[in-house]
Amino acid sequence: MITSVATDRAGAIEEQYFKGDAATLRNTRSVTKTITGTLVGIAIDRGELPGVGARVAGFLDVPPDKEALTIEQLLTMTSLLECNDWNPVSPGNEENMYPLEDWIGFALGLPVRAERSFSYCTAGVTLLSAVLEAATGEPVPEYARRVLFEPLGIPEARWPFSPLGLAQTGGGLELRTVDLLALGVLYRDGGRGIVSEAWIDQSIRPHTRIDETHEYGYLWWLQSHAGIDSYAMSGAGGSRVAVFGELDAVVVVTAENFGRADAHDITDALLRDVIGRLR
Repeated sequence: MITSVATDRAGAIEEQYFKGDAATLRNTRSVTKTITGTLVGIAIDRGELPGVGARVAGFLDVPPDKEALTIEQLLTMTSLLECNDWNPVSPGNEENMYPLEDWIGFALGLPVRAERSFSYCTAGVTLLSAVLEAATGEPVPEYARRVLFEPLGIPEARWPFSPLGLAQTGGGLELRTVDLLALGVLYRDGGRGIVSEAWIDQSIRPHTRIDETHEYGYLWWLQSHAGIDSYAMSGAGGSRVAVFGELDAVVVVTAENFGRADAHDITDALLRDVIGRLR
């Protein structure tokens, strides 16, 4: 089901709630990944990370076959890790990671592929949690609170953790609908001094193609709806934070259509309807 819809059109906000209310924390699932990308950008802006070309080996102990693994490869899902959440028999499928204690060890222990290409990999984004902690000297939840959530007026964020206490930057962060809206508006409005315009521009341009209708930025999905280009955070079950620059609009959909093959199609249809009303 769709649990909430919120829009910000040039500062005019509308909210609708179909399950819970404005105070309800929503499980964002993989929307969390894009928020992680924002934290990486802030760390680069602040000089805590040297740039997207930096190697993971500069922050973590990695095996020899992972020496060339870069932050950018994790942001674009184009690493050589044998990791595909869309393939149930992939060694790196996220469901193989969760029962284990050491999620970083799982990711760094994966086999490597012969060629780089897009492959949807939660374990790779989970690696960014450990990289961020090593670079900033803070647990990710504390860093996110200080440099992103508090400046945006977001009062509470509930992170999931690995058995070893590492924040899961690949999914499951819980935020209110209006907080998700604020994160989308942050990008629409050029970063508001919290994240740089340069990082935003770099993040929302295409770095790889997924299929005929989707390209991928730095953990952002790039897609056209009803002829209007968008960049979006996307989570399992159909949750979405979509930015439509041409309309000066941000649309948030939270959904719990888990296990449905048409979950994202349902959200896409809703977005087309909202766009029609915003035009």
